[in-house]
Amino acid sequence: MKIATDSRTLERIEADAVIVPLLEGCQEPRFGAGALLEAGEITGKPFEWTLLHQPAGIAAKRVLLAGAGKAEKFDAAEMRKLAGAALRHLKSKSCRNIAMILEDGWATGEAVSAAVEGAVLGDYEPDRYKSGDNKEKHEVESFTVIAQQQGEDFGQAAARGRILAEAQNFTRALVNEPANRLTPAKIAGAARQLAAEQGLACDVLDQNRMQALGMGALLGVAQGSAEPPALIVLGYRPEKATGKTHLGLVGKGVTFDTGGISIKPADGMEKMKYDMAGGAAMLGVMRALAQLKPSIAVSAFIPCVENMPGSRAQRPGDIVTAMSGKTVEVINTDAEGRLILADALTYARKQGCTHLVDAATLTGAIVIALGHYRVGLFANDDGMRDRVLQASEIEGERMWPMPLDEDYKDYLKSPFADLPNIGGRWGGAVTAAMFLKEFAEDTPWVHLDIAGTAWLDDGKPYLAKGASGVPVRTLVRLAATWKD
Repeated sequence: MKIATDSRTLERIEADAVIVPLLEGCQEPRFGAGALLEAGEITGKPFEWTLLHQPAGIAAKRVLLAGAGKAEKFDAAEMRKLAGAALRHLKSKSCRNIAMILEDGWATGEAVSAAVEGAVLGDYEPDRYKSGDNKEKHEVESFTVIAQQQGEDFGQAAARGRILAEAQNFTRALVNEPANRLTPAKIAGAARQLAAEQGLACDVLDQNRMQALGMGALLGVAQGSAEPPALIVLGYRPEKATGKTHLGLVGKGVTFDTGGISIKPADGMEKMKYDMAGGAAMLGVMRALAQLKPSIAVSAFIPCVENMPGSRAQRPGDIVTAMSGKTVEVINTDAEGRLILADALTYARKQGCTHLVDAATLTGAIVIALGHYRVGLFANDDGMRDRVLQASEIEGERMWPMPLDEDYKDYLKSPFADLPNIGGRWGGAVTAAMFLKEFAEDTPWVHLDIAGTAWLDDGKPYLAKGASGVPVRTLVRLAATWKD
C-alpha cells in the first residue's frame, strides 16, 4: 500500500473515498450532512459510519463521515483506531485509493503518524494460508493523509508511522504462523534475515553453546521436543550514543506449548502457537529501531523452544540448575516460560545490559486479574516502571502496575531447591514475576505479562482476529525517547 501526505485542500483530492473524522456534538455543514445531524441520523459515536456518494464540490467519489467519539477522549491512540477501522470499512466496499483529512487542530505530526499506523495495521489480513476465493479479495492501493500546517512537512511523521506499523505487522505475522511452520530454528532463520536486511548484529546460540554456559533451566524445557532450541541475540548500536545505557529486551519464544508432561486441556490448545508472542514482539521492536536509529544501545534476547511431552521431557519434581547457579524444582512443566526467561535474563545481564524489559505470554492468572484489556506490568525499579508506563499510555497499549512485595516470595519455597517454578494457587501472575525477579537481580527491570493482550480471539473494527503485536509500539517509544 502506497503511503503519502498531501497539503492541498480537500476539494482537490482525488480518491475513491475521503475519511472525515466527526466528533460527538460537532457540526459538519459540508457534504449535505447538516440535515442528517439535525435529524439525529449522525451522532459521531465511535465507529459510526456514514458513507456519502458523489458529494458535491469535491473530486473524491465518496466521503466517509467517521464517528470519532467524545472530543476529550480523542487522542493519537484513538486516531490510530479510527483510521484502521475506517480503512477496513472502506476496504470492504472495494475502495482502493483512500484519503483521510486531519482538521480542527489535528494537523500535527503525532496525528499524521497515528493515522498512517492505523491504516497499515488495519490493512493487514491473517490469510496467508488461504487459497483462491477464500482470500481477502479487496486490496487498498494507497492511503493519503491530508494535513495543512504552515511550515511543517508531515512526510517524516508518515514515514515513522509506516515503520512502526510494519514492525507491528511483522510481529503479528510471526505470531499467526502455525507451529509446524515456525519452529525455533525457523524463528532463528527469520531473525538472521531481519538482521541482514536491517543492518543488525545477530548471534544464535545453539544447544551446545547453551550447555557450555550452564543454561539448565532453558534446556530442561527444550529436552522433550525433537526441535532443537535456539537463543537469538540481536544487537543495535547507534553511531554516537548519548549515554551509557544498554537496554536489554527479553522475549519468551515458546513456538508451541503443550504444557509438557503437565499437559494442557485439548480445548483451545491450538492457540498455543501464540506462546512466542513476546519473542516476536522483540524482533518487531528491533526492526523498527534499526530504521528509526535511537541514540542508545539495544539488544534483544529471544529464547526459543518447543514445550512437548516427549519421552525425554522433564518431569514434575525434576531439579535443574539455571545459568545464574540457582537451582529450580520443576513442580509444573506448564510453567516453562519463566524457566527459559530466567537464563535469558541472566545472559542479558552478563552481556552488559544496564536496564531490562521482558515480555511474555506468561500466566493465565494475569488474564483473570486484568482481562484482555491491559498488560500486567511488574518492576523492581520505580524509574523503569514509570518510563514504560508513560510510553504505553502515549501509544495506547494500556498497562497496569502490579505488586512485587517481598511477602509474595513466601509462596515460592521448596525444601529441595532454591526455588520452585510455581507458587500455590494464589497470586499466580505475581509469583511468576517474583520468580523472574530473582534472575534480574539488581538490574532495573520491567516484566510485561501479555498473556491476555497478545491475541485477539475476535477481530476489532481496526484489527483483524489473531495476533495484536503488543507491546511493539511501547518498547519502540521507550528506546526512541530514552534520556539518561
